[in-house]
Amino acid sequence: MTKIPTAPLSYEVLVLEGVRRAGELRLPSGEPIVSSPVATTLVLGERDAVLVDPPFTHEQIQQVGDWIEASGRRLLYIYATHGHGDHWFGTAKLLERFPSATAYATEGTIQVMHQQAAEGREQLWDREFPGLIPETPVLAEPMPAGGLLLEGNVLRAVEVGHTDTDATTVLHVPSIGLVVAGDVVYNGVHQYILEGGSGGLEQWLQALDQVEALEPRFVVAGHKNRDLPDDPAAIQRTRAYLQDVIRLLAAKPTPLEYFERMTALYPDRLNPGPVWYGALGILG
Repeated sequence: MTKIPTAPLSYEVLVLEGVRRAGELRLPSGEPIVSSPVATTLVLGERDAVLVDPPFTHEQIQQVGDWIEASGRRLLYIYATHGHGDHWFGTAKLLERFPSATAYATEGTIQVMHQQAAEGREQLWDREFPGLIPETPVLAEPMPAGGLLLEGNVLRAVEVGHTDTDATTVLHVPSIGLVVAGDVVYNGVHQYILEGGSGGLEQWLQALDQVEALEPRFVVAGHKNRDLPDDPAAIQRTRAYLQDVIRLLAAKPTPLEYFERMTALYPDRLNPGPVWYGALGILG
């Protein structure tokens, strides 16, 4: 077998602003609910690149496409860390623009994608973001067992189970100590807990242990404050947040009591919307 020379890799992150939701639900203050800022990552070689977690609205997809072009690299792969639509709905449009690329995800993520593309769109996405999302066929192929190869460097999917949804993964780039963590790790943004019942929050804590065991130098959160660095300390901050969630939920507060306590504990985190609709869904 011919050995492929390994080229040095780097990465860049584009954080896209949240989008106002069209539903009737408001925060306790009366302010509108918005989606969380979403991070898309480019892992860059000298000539080629891998995109992780494309966003979901027409405008965001255009921004990401322009960003890829500006990188000067050929897009080889698109990888989705998990099945929530805001981390993959833009795949088809980007494949039209960059036909050299192939989309991949794990089989578990692909199953969640099919759910999100069907009843998920009907029940949530098209109601909350009407007219903003393109057609979303599930085009991802199962991730190769050996991972993806970018200029001699292996990028591996690490399956970590349930975090803020089922069948989530992170993409590990060992050669540069990078973990693109999707929604396993949050960084400066309130965490989505609505799917955390029946032990899901405890499973999320176990997933964080798996990410920490990779000993990353850089951790890119799927939802992050763009002003914060990709510090592995975000793993522990995500863990501490979940531990506070579990502790407060065990006291069986009202949704409003829970919302007020969490936002008081974490006043600097962006987007309190998930705190409120998470409280209503779990406690209400």
